[in-house]
Amino acid sequence: MNKNSKLFAVLSYITWVGFVVSFLMRDKEDTLVRRHLNQALIINLIGTVGTFLTRLGGIMALGGNILGIACLVLSIMGIVRAARMSEEPLPYIGEYTIFN
Repeated sequence: MNKNSKLFAVLSYITWVGFVVSFLMRDKEDTLVRRHLNQALIINLIGTVGTFLTRLGGIMALGGNILGIACLVLSIMGIVRAARMSEEPLPYIGEYTIFN
């Protein structure tokens, strides 16, 4: 683990900007940061879909709002786990890997 592992793991959950900064500046071999980057990417993608659904209006807006709340809760859980330097996966999304 790198001395900046905790910083990059936490930063990855804070919007797309934090994700990109963490992705570009991380140690490529750091498994802690990689796990949190994967989870943050999934949360950001789901949040983006939720935003588009909300803008459609009607019943889609309700679904988008529910996705937004779920992403907020998962992000907070991820930040807490990253601050503790835990590699425990988040519920529902933690087992998926988008990049290695």
